[in-house]
Amino acid sequence: MGLLSMALGGLAGCARPWTNLSADQIPADLDIPMRFQANADGAQAAWPRDDWWKGFGSEQLNGLITQAMRSNFDVAAAVARIAQADAQVRAASAHLLPVLNGTASPSWRHFGLGTGAGTRVVPGNGSVDTRSYAFGLSASYQLDLWGRNLAQRQAAIQSAMFTRFDQRTVALTVVTSVANTWFTALALADRLAIAQRNVADASRALEVVRGRMAAGTATALDAANQETLVAVQRTNIPNLTNQLRQAVNGLGVLLGTPSERITAKPDTLTSLSLPVVTPGLPSALLERRPDIAAAEAELTASGYDVTVARLAFYPSVTLTGSAGFQAAALNQLINPGGFIASLAASLLAPIFDGGTMRAALDQARGRQVELLANYRKAVVQAFTDVDNALTAWRYTTEQEALQRDAVRTARRAAEIALAQMRAGTADLTAVLTAQTSSYNAEDTLAQVRLARCQALLNLYKAMGGGWVKDGGRFPGLDPDLLQGGFALPVGGKR
Repeated sequence: MGLLSMALGGLAGCARPWTNLSADQIPADLDIPMRFQANADGAQAAWPRDDWWKGFGSEQLNGLITQAMRSNFDVAAAVARIAQADAQVRAASAHLLPVLNGTASPSWRHFGLGTGAGTRVVPGNGSVDTRSYAFGLSASYQLDLWGRNLAQRQAAIQSAMFTRFDQRTVALTVVTSVANTWFTALALADRLAIAQRNVADASRALEVVRGRMAAGTATALDAANQETLVAVQRTNIPNLTNQLRQAVNGLGVLLGTPSERITAKPDTLTSLSLPVVTPGLPSALLERRPDIAAAEAELTASGYDVTVARLAFYPSVTLTGSAGFQAAALNQLINPGGFIASLAASLLAPIFDGGTMRAALDQARGRQVELLANYRKAVVQAFTDVDNALTAWRYTTEQEALQRDAVRTARRAAEIALAQMRAGTADLTAVLTAQTSSYNAEDTLAQVRLARCQALLNLYKAMGGGWVKDGGRFPGLDPDLLQGGFALPVGGKR
């Protein structure tokens, strides 16, 4: 008995994917930098909160994201994929259990006497009738000696984990897309307000020119040049209005609602707070990016798929049995004399299949190598995203400060030129040049401010948006997976 237990233990050991890429060995050769290149020296880590978007201080943005979390189509589809994966886990788990069926078979047969069969003669009929009643239970069970069914179950569990991580990735993408679209709308509202203010300023200057022309101190050419500047500024208004309305309409798909029902009205980008976040060590990022966790789960599942394909070469043993009662009359059915039972075992061993199983194994191994490359790419992409976002945040912050100075200088120059023109000490060319520079500087400032907000938004996304992976780096069996029917909340942790 002891030798048999040792033998079975050795066979069961084949269920471990020890010949595959081990989950503990996967991150061993990753090139993880010691620090982010664009991060300031000595900066203390400040990871985002799970509701990080509230730090911008915009109630309208909070409402939009809440609606998107509830109604977005991509998020709903991702949640549905979780339910499908949970069903696959339950289906794979069922293969580890015996199959039990109940049977019931009443029958009646009519024979002519010429057949030579029968148990009861029907008078005056020249024929006989036979009746039979039977019921019972049948069961079958495939012995999982090599662990193939267990490996299929583990692969299904990892696939279910993948759908959960993928749902969080989708949710993070949706949230950042809503915020980015809203920031773009705010920036366009600012640019539209600037364009309307510039038209008003240029129109007031035009009235001054026309007054000087009536007094004989300005020419018709001066008035025409100023009219051209007013006309050019007016042409910006329809274009900016068009872009603004399309940006607001673009929220419709993200919110899962027709654009006509969007009631949010963009005010100004300057009303937003810009809370700064700082990444910690690059290695910590691996626990905060749901896309990396999804790549890990998919890679781990592929290891079990390789095990399943390899164990297909091993023979399978199936046990079948049945028991029940059979009698010619219902009142005699439950009787010891009518008891029937059977028990059998079958062995199925593959001998020749034309290379089908070998091809399946090679395909599974090729898929595993592909997913390993995808996992490594996801890790490197995560480090790159953070460095790019940090770089953009740093230089757009510097650019916005410089552009503010440029706007102040340009405004002052335009005011001085207009005052001198009123006093008759400056010609219109200097006024036109100063006004054009001032208008362009203000419009550029609105665009730079948007770029800075987007850089911070990208940094939040690159840092995982406040998500933290539960459990170990390569989670095993999650009890919740076998319960089925639950989905991760988009805005919170499990």
